[in-house]
Amino acid sequence: MTRTLSMDTENKNRKSGIKTAIFYITENGLKLAERLKVLYLDARILKFKSDILPEIWSECRNLVFVMATGIVVRSVAPFIKDKKTDPAVVVLDEKGKYAISLLSGHIGGANDVAREIADYLDGEAVITTASDANNMPSIDLWARDNDLTLEDWEIVPHIATRFLNNGALKIYVQGTEDGSQASAINLPDGFLQVSEPASADLLITNKHRLMANNSQLTADVQLYLRPKNLVIGIGCNSATSEIEIENAVRKTLEEHNLSFPSIHSIATIDIKINESGLRSFAQRYDLGMNTFSPDELNTVQGIQKSEAVHKATGANAVAEPAAILASVADTLIVPKQKIGNVTVAVAELRKEKRQARLYIVGTGPGSIEHITPYAQKVIKRSDVIVGYGTYIDLIQELIKDKEVVCTGMTQEIERCKKAVEYAISGKIVSLISGGDPGIYGMAGLVFEILRTQTQENKNLSEINIEVIPGVSALNACAARLGAPLMHDFAVISLSDRLTPWKLIEKRLEAASISDFIIVLYNPRSIGRQEHINKAKNIILKYRYPETPVGIVKAAMRDNEEIVVTNLKDMLDHDIDMQATVIIGNSQTFTWNNWMITLRGYENKFKI
Repeated sequence: MTRTLSMDTENKNRKSGIKTAIFYITENGLKLAERLKVLYLDARILKFKSDILPEIWSECRNLVFVMATGIVVRSVAPFIKDKKTDPAVVVLDEKGKYAISLLSGHIGGANDVAREIADYLDGEAVITTASDANNMPSIDLWARDNDLTLEDWEIVPHIATRFLNNGALKIYVQGTEDGSQASAINLPDGFLQVSEPASADLLITNKHRLMANNSQLTADVQLYLRPKNLVIGIGCNSATSEIEIENAVRKTLEEHNLSFPSIHSIATIDIKINESGLRSFAQRYDLGMNTFSPDELNTVQGIQKSEAVHKATGANAVAEPAAILASVADTLIVPKQKIGNVTVAVAELRKEKRQARLYIVGTGPGSIEHITPYAQKVIKRSDVIVGYGTYIDLIQELIKDKEVVCTGMTQEIERCKKAVEYAISGKIVSLISGGDPGIYGMAGLVFEILRTQTQENKNLSEINIEVIPGVSALNACAARLGAPLMHDFAVISLSDRLTPWKLIEKRLEAASISDFIIVLYNPRSIGRQEHINKAKNIILKYRYPETPVGIVKAAMRDNEEIVVTNLKDMLDHDIDMQATVIIGNSQTFTWNNWMITLRGYENKFKI
């Protein structure tokens, strides 16, 4: 099978061109723009001139202006078309105190961009869209995320107002009327599924209209949302025009009460891949185009053979088998219709179970400014957040509209199993791990659980897993202390909850003998008061008492504490489970209360 995809010209330009442009006028504006390059590595920084806006408007997805709102409003006004195509426009003051979502807040993503910039600059996002102001889901964003096309944008504000006033919307999903089939659509809070289309505010269906008599409706206005699930099989004579093909498809759909915006793709025989009329039709409506060889088409059973088609192409038929193969359906919902030079058949795309997806996300020290932009996006993209309560509390701004599952300190296995269960059910899940998930974090446990349980549950092997790195405690603490990890180091946890203490002692001995800088995790708890004392005594056998030691508690959090001391006196300071202890090697020294390990530059180069 050959599959070619088309794309409308404007979207193609945006996807292949620059994604972000940052405009400035003054020197202070330039400085702020340069700071934002950390967030948007693809960004172009441009001195503002109105004559460059036409080109940038069509190329970019995000436009950020560091200047007065009035200038921006007057400058972009001539280019504004509609919320479906306009780029995100965000305005910043030169101090970075406010990030204003000015245009395309939802579909364009300006609200998210404003929040992202405000988080990074420690400023405030100014969001005026009603759904965001009331912490309610946006209808257009929800539709986009579920690959639904809004049929009538003029109705959207009316439905949104009803949602805000009533606090709920009734939604009808085609195929779930009798309860035998669960909806594959994730419904947010406030969306109430109903079995009767007459009472619904929102209708998800590929039918052109569900009711012929609108007087039966209990909702005064209904909004149709179209799933992209119709596959159109097409056979045509050579040189058939795009207009004739489109008219044949529209006529077929109208006669069978099917919606044109629900077309997902078209399908035909491979010799038609360069047929200009077909390709133009697919490109005009951004439809996928699937082609099959005669042998592939002939594998479909129960299709009436056309001698004329077989003589011309070697295939028994084209439109019907192509639609069935491309949709992976068992039957057609519309058998072939011969209209002039075009034959049309329609099949419904087989519903596939949403792929299980599990992100194991490192949130670093905890504050949002120290979470990587990608980790933030993944969390925002997720349906369910699972994690230890303390780490969850630190990311409240990112998870306001999420389903959240919190467990206690020693319930790691329960957390992982819950996350896996939610992923298997079709949810997008973020399992939160403080620091980096691969360093004493949750990643290893997830893989361990999956390895041991996959034989019993084959569905576990279908989970799409991605580990998102974070700033680990050793990175954060080393940064606070200066440069203690400039040479080889060993990281050892003093917790014997999962590792025998005798083995921990051997590792301490080996690291000390080898002159590794030593990073100690979990140095002391209520039940393990003596382990740090024993560790100190082992290391003292191989290090001078004056060896520099750094103790950092709650690195990069509000209650952070930093101590630079030495091996002899380290236990005079408060050390607990929130602390990470870094013990220098023979080349470590202190200077101006910084802890620094020599790398060897002074011997190699003249400094």
